[in-house]
Amino acid sequence: MRFSVYQESQVGGRKNNQDRMGYSFTRDALLLLLADGMGGHIQGEMAATIALQTIGSLFQQNATPYVKKPEKFLEDSFFAAHREIHRYRAINNLSETPRTTIVGCLIQHNCAYWAHCGDSRLYWMRQGQILARTRDHSRIETLIAQGKVSPAERDTHPERNRLFNCLGAPNMPIVELSRRASLEAGDVILLCSDGLWSVLPDHVLAQSLHQHTVVRAVPELLQLATGIAGKTSDNVTALAVAWESGNTVGESPTTITTNTLPVGSVATTIQAPRADLDPADVFDDEEIEKAIAEIRGAIEKTSRITSKN
Repeated sequence: MRFSVYQESQVGGRKNNQDRMGYSFTRDALLLLLADGMGGHIQGEMAATIALQTIGSLFQQNATPYVKKPEKFLEDSFFAAHREIHRYRAINNLSETPRTTIVGCLIQHNCAYWAHCGDSRLYWMRQGQILARTRDHSRIETLIAQGKVSPAERDTHPERNRLFNCLGAPNMPIVELSRRASLEAGDVILLCSDGLWSVLPDHVLAQSLHQHTVVRAVPELLQLATGIAGKTSDNVTALAVAWESGNTVGESPTTITTNTLPVGSVATTIQAPRADLDPADVFDDEEIEKAIAEIRGAIEKTSRITSKN
């Protein structure tokens, strides 16, 4: 596999950042995850953290070096994350269960599969056009689908932020799965929280990711969104991957080529919690950047060894 990837999160106008994102990959499989802890409930950041840790751990167990049944893996791992969040509530005797939205994408053999619960979105883009995006599990989207509300009311309707599906709710989540998507060189997969898509129109996201690399487009989009929203800005998070063909010439320094990874190894930015860290600090920016640097360093080192042999 060959791809470029970039992730970033900004707190916006909020006191805490409850968004979490990360990616893991083997020689033949790439997992992308983004979760948005729900602020209307306690410890949303822990629900998001647990979701990423659980799904990321299951990926490492199942990607050997690729996942045999991708759709089943996504559904089962989402259910496992839901159960782990409830176990966390029971262990800590919380008054209610923390909740989070989640969107995940598994890419292998030039095909992408994705799943989501809630309103964290995935976009599949090609040449500046949106080929597909997830449908929000919200009251407003249900009303629009039923023909009771005009799509023009998406941004103003009083129930636009009301969700009916997430991880951590009393009932089991509804895991909505995509069809298999065949990727072509230049395709972009974007995962983002509602702090981004609720501020910037879809066509702005698509144009930016078509005109610029993911390394440049993602931070510019986040800065634009927080600038427009100002003090009312939600947490804003995005994770984007630009897919490249196997015969790409003159790859950029940000390109990851996974065939240089040792067999059986997994690279990841999804950090496990440490006992000396406050739960809210598990995924701080410094740790994420350190993990990314370690991934790239390991790949470059392996590449040099391979070339000498």
